Amino acid sequence: MAITAPTLFPRALINRILQHAQTQTACEVCGLIGAREGTPTTVYPVDNVAEQRESRFALDPQQQIAAMRAMRERGEVLFAVFHSHPAAPAEPSALDMQLGYPDALQLIISLGTRGVLELRAFRALPTGGCVEVPLLLQPER
Repeated sequence: MAITAPTLFPRALINRILQHAQTQTACEVCGLIGAREGTPTTVYPVDNVAEQRESRFALDPQQQIAAMRAMRERGEVLFAVFHSHPAAPAEPSALDMQLGYPDALQLIISLGTRGVLELRAFRALPTGGCVEVPLLLQPER
């Protein structure tokens, strides 16, 4: 798969991520997404345990381990890490791209837009920095 190849997401999965982001509009929410055969299948919300949750996120270690275990049990692999930006654009900060998941997409939800949530995906580059990955909604069946 090319780094910038579009990624197909089921609409229900996107809706779940966006709804989760709206549950706590004053702080960043975060979580993991598992996939089977390259298709995102499951959202795993994880509590944000960062000290400055309004502008940073850190996955709760115990919940992260539990989510990874659940992925293995379901035959999934880590596909993406997601988090929200309550007041900032859906663009990764330098800290966002240093998570230690080089093969996973970074999904960022911006709540700082007027009336419309913004969701963008990025992939870290081996040489540093990142590139945006287009997201496509999978048609309903």
